[in-house]
Amino acid sequence: MDIIFVDGQYIDVLVTVRDKVHNGYKILTHPLMGSIKPNETPYRSLIIEYSNLLDFQSLEIIESSIETCKKFLKDKPCPTWNEKVLEDFRFVDTKLFQSVFESL
Repeated sequence: MDIIFVDGQYIDVLVTVRDKVHNGYKILTHPLMGSIKPNETPYRSLIIEYSNLLDFQSLEIIESSIETCKKFLKDKPCPTWNEKVLEDFRFVDTKLFQSVFESL
């Protein structure tokens, strides 16, 4: 398993995943899962796998997720959270990731 860390914001993760989808990867976890809006958290972990084919469903999901994220960010950008709040967001992202990863 490879782990790719994207040094950026939520939208940067989505764009990176979109680029991967264009290069033959398939999305296994939805980019907007959970109840935290894209303009509320700076963190999002996604699981993708290489399939060597352009997966049109993944492409549709990631493009739609990017547009949704842009709409949220246009209305209200992600706040500059203090370290305690960032720790909470990391915890939630990790728990969401773990629950999906274990089910795969």
